[in-house]
Amino acid sequence: VVLALDNGLARTPPMGWLHWERFLCGTDCAADPRRCVSEQLFVEMADRMAAEGWKDAGYEFICIDDCWMAPTRDKQGRLQADPKRFPGGIRKLADYVHSKGLKLGIYSDVGNKTCAGFPGSYNHYDLDAQTFASWGVDLLKFDGCNSDSLELLAEGYRLMSLALNKTGRSIVYSCEWPFYLRPLQQPNYTEIKQYCNHWRNFYDVYDSWSSIKNILEWTALHQDSIVKIAGPGGWNDPDMALVIGNFGLSWDQSVTQMAMWAIMAAPLFMSNDLRHISPEAKCLLQNKEVIAINQDPLGKQGYQLAKDKNFQLWERPLSGRAYAVAVLNHQEIGGPQNFTLSLTFLGNGLACNPACSVRQVLPASRDWGVYNWISSLSVEVNPTGTVLLKV
Repeated sequence: VVLALDNGLARTPPMGWLHWERFLCGTDCAADPRRCVSEQLFVEMADRMAAEGWKDAGYEFICIDDCWMAPTRDKQGRLQADPKRFPGGIRKLADYVHSKGLKLGIYSDVGNKTCAGFPGSYNHYDLDAQTFASWGVDLLKFDGCNSDSLELLAEGYRLMSLALNKTGRSIVYSCEWPFYLRPLQQPNYTEIKQYCNHWRNFYDVYDSWSSIKNILEWTALHQDSIVKIAGPGGWNDPDMALVIGNFGLSWDQSVTQMAMWAIMAAPLFMSNDLRHISPEAKCLLQNKEVIAINQDPLGKQGYQLAKDKNFQLWERPLSGRAYAVAVLNHQEIGGPQNFTLSLTFLGNGLACNPACSVRQVLPASRDWGVYNWISSLSVEVNPTGTVLLKV
């Protein structure tokens, strides 16, 4: 049994909203007040999350990413928020977010500077952990830029984990540790899981189909080393940001991201503008059946079962002897294609033995009825789309 970080948190993959991807490092509030990284942005998103069904659907964290800080630490050596963009400071923002029944996440970096060049936490791990706890922060995303060596990187991730635990406050710890190790060495996931609640494996997600496709390809290629480690308390993060509701994905590709992030037991953090989101995107992101698959208490990550020139077949074991099954058509030309699937193939032959009910969850919800063990299913899937089933 792999020991998970002993902070009792992230029993299911965390869910929330994150400013990175959609809002990047916008710091010029004079030129663009609605799109800069500021107190106002987070207050407005918290209002939407509480009022428009996001919180009820399970999205509870509202997360600040890079670029929130002042360029220097204060006289006591503590991190401080940019005073122009966060006039009330982080404590006041945390209180506001908590008043809406939500939780606040923040960002720092294991090195001496963040990826965008703001002060990092190197040599300040205890002080920064205490600062975050005193502000009422509930999650720390800890990046890995500007670390001088792999030894210092690993040491920094371990020290910050211990420092957060010492504060006595429940703070979910989101690491980028394996992503920064990977070009040079194979990560030790058993160790990483003892220190982190989730950990980034791959590049930043972009608002594009090629980005989603690359993440899925990478995950399938490395599934033998990463799938078994995921479970309650510790999760693989393929880059949590759901870019649904932005500009780069077609409807079918949006369905694919939602379905596959549920199959991968990935943290679900939307990066979009909740003030301007289409009813269709909102409906997809709030789909209770897909979220239930993502949040399944068994906590087993799904994996790719088969792949041919047009299709990928993925499955994820769920509690109650059920399985989530995703059929992805990765052809980018032509029209819908049929994929025929023998039910004996699922769950090592156990998913449908002697019989099972099949329900389609995405792209639309409907019952397909009861099948026996030797039946086949024929699934029609649009190009770059996914059909998600629960068996």
